[in-house]
Order: sequence, then C-alpha cells, then structure tokens
Amino acid sequence: MISPLASVDPSAVIDPTAEIGPFAYIEANVVIGARTRIMANASVLYGARIGDDCTVFPSAVVSAIPQDLKFRGEETLAIIGNNTVIRECATIHRGTASKGKTIVGNHCLIMAYSHVAHDCLLHDHIIMSNCTQLAGEVVVDDYAIFGGGSLVHQFTHVGAHSMTQGGTKVNKDIPPYVIAAREPVSFCGINSVGLNRRGFTREQIAAIQDTYRLIYMSGLNVSQALQQINDTLPQSPERDAIVDFITSSPRGVIRGTM
Repeated sequence: MISPLASVDPSAVIDPTAEIGPFAYIEANVVIGARTRIMANASVLYGARIGDDCTVFPSAVVSAIPQDLKFRGEETLAIIGNNTVIRECATIHRGTASKGKTIVGNHCLIMAYSHVAHDCLLHDHIIMSNCTQLAGEVVVDDYAIFGGGSLVHQFTHVGAHSMTQGGTKVNKDIPPYVIAAREPVSFCGINSVGLNRRGFTREQIAAIQDTYRLIYMSGLNVSQALQQINDTLPQSPERDAIVDFITSSPRGVIRGTM
C-alpha cells in the first residue's frame, strides 16, 4: 500500500492497511493508523501521529515546525484523531514547549488552505471551511463550524456548536451555541439550524435562547446577567455550559449586536 515513488523514512510506523501515494513524504517519528490514506505530494513530518481512517489530500502538511520564534527544536507532536479529513494545502503545525502538542480530534474536516497553528486544541466534529486560519493555542470545542476565511486570534476559545460566519475576525471568545459574525465580531443569535440537526430538543433550544436573551438583550452587564440567569432560569446542562464558559473566559466573550 506504499507507492514506490513515495519517500518514507524506514523508522516511520505505518499500519499495513494504510495507503501512501506517489511522491508523499513521510519523516521519522511518525505514526499512521489503519486505513488512513496519505495522498500524492502530501507531507507528514517529524512528530505526526495520525489516527485510523483519515485522509490527507495532496500538498497538505502535517506536523511542520511551529511558526513561533520561541521554538527551539523541542520534542513535540501533532496529533490527528480518527476519521479526520485534511484537504489540499492545509497546514497543521506541531506544538511548542508551551503545550507540547497540537491536537485535532475525531471526525474533523480541515478544508483547503486552512491553518492550525502550534499548540491548538481542536475537539471532535469541527469543520474549518477553506482558508480558515487559527493562530497559536486556540481551543475549539465540539461541533464548532468556521465559515471560509475566518481568522482567529491566538489564545481564543471557541465554544461548542457555534457557527462563525465566513470572513469573521475573531479576537474574543465565542460562547457555545451561537452565531458569531460582523465587524467587530458580535453575537448574531443562536445556531438553531445546527442545534436542530444535532438533535437538540425544543426545550433545550428554548433554554439556550432564554439564557442568551439575558446576556445580550436585557441591557444588563455581564455580571448582572449571569446573576439573573442563576436566580431566574431553571438549571440545565445548556444553561450551565453557557455560564461556565463566560465565567471562565480570561479574554472576555464577543459583544452583542449593536
């Protein structure tokens, strides 16, 4: 399953069921899982750990050294979960001494020309549309979606089930379940279409809507809104996820729509 035209370091650990295409480049200290396909001209570099049933398309680069001037050649990793697709010319860099690894989870889709910088943590079922750029140490929770050309500042946290509109510049944390868009980036409602598709009930969606009405549409400041939420809204996993996200955000969350 390894093309004779591929360049593969003999120490790389490649599952016998994996497929390595012509002119692919595989360095030492690489592990590639079962049924994973590395297509022609893709590069899988030192420190890569790619799971099962993944596809790496032509000219993608996994585990290049970070674009961080503090990097001194330390031993770090780029870890890709199972069933993840990395499209043409996408780049995923390995970690630095800060975290030691960059992680992309399971069932993710990293579309063409997108970039995942050093020490990012991407959870599962994330979609990065074409040309999405994540700076260093960004955290992205499950089922988040980025429209094409999204730009995300370093250290930002993007919440679960959120949708970021294409072309958005993200410099504040995006809480879970919301649509983020405009310039500067703002709350533009909840991601009701995505939530319906993922099986959220009417009651769950209503709880999310009620919580965000107090945060963004009540005229209260954030501290007052959170107190009001705790005092007046019934406890639910969705309500608590929103409150916990906002209270633990060191950089602050996106503002409401003007």
